[in-house]
Amino acid sequence: MLHTIACIALPQMAPFEFGVICEVFGIDRSEQGGPTFDFHVVTADPGPVTTKLGFDVVVTEGLDAAYSADLVAVPASLIDSPADERVLDAIRDAVDRGAWVLSVCSGAFTLGHAGVLDGRQSTTHWMYTDQLAEMFPNTDVDPDVLFVQDDKVVTGAGTAAGIDAALHIVRTELGASAANIIARRMVVPPQRDGGQSQFIQTPVAECRTDSFAKVTEWMLEHLDEDLTVDLLARKALMSPRTFARRFRAETGTTPNAWLNRQRLLRAQQLLEETDYTLEEIARETGFGAAAVMRHHFVKVLQTTPTAYRRLFGVRATA
Repeated sequence: MLHTIACIALPQMAPFEFGVICEVFGIDRSEQGGPTFDFHVVTADPGPVTTKLGFDVVVTEGLDAAYSADLVAVPASLIDSPADERVLDAIRDAVDRGAWVLSVCSGAFTLGHAGVLDGRQSTTHWMYTDQLAEMFPNTDVDPDVLFVQDDKVVTGAGTAAGIDAALHIVRTELGASAANIIARRMVVPPQRDGGQSQFIQTPVAECRTDSFAKVTEWMLEHLDEDLTVDLLARKALMSPRTFARRFRAETGTTPNAWLNRQRLLRAQQLLEETDYTLEEIARETGFGAAAVMRHHFVKVLQTTPTAYRRLFGVRATA
């Protein structure tokens, strides 16, 4: 169970990426029905830690909490020099005992120096992926994705992708409802695929209207229907080719992939909050049949709908 979180403050760390970890895991959201974590900010030498922007963050805890944490999180920091050996040891210990380890942006380099990326897939900000691959040739670096999970080591891409990676861990351990409550409080999308492109092209100016946003809202309201690209293109007043290209440019993924993800999210919610049968949920979410829904659950979430309900359903929570 995800309960104790240790965020390691590093010299020259990036304040936003540090703040992402604090925002997701450090706030008590019990009044909204969300999770509350035992959150610690730790460092090798307690005292002032100078950030990348020149101001200090005063950290009072040493690294002890990291050795019993369910998640050890590492924000972005310097990429050209190893972290303190004591920090690297805490990260290695977390991996060895099966805890989650999360890096945000260039924090992946700290994981690389600890040796925990060897033999694993990883990512970082697209500006640094070549350097990560060069410095740590034993890791398979994916330069295009928002985050990568390899076992319980999660590496996030630049800046806001750290939110996606952190929410992914919450969702995996505590269910979709917990992740959605945190996302709602942060006013961010509750789910972006890890495999979604981290570099999204800016739409050309003459195509900027609200019709595209309206059609995605319509898609969410009609998940139970057969939503073909031709149908969606007509709703958006575009040709199918233009719609598919624009959708990819604006969301970083294809219409079908986006629909499948939204259908999975809706199915997770219904499995958690209702007593609907699997066939009813499959029809409600547009999968059509329970067998098709099960296929997508196994492919994306590495579990079955039945196992998911057993773990996160209303009766299990009670």
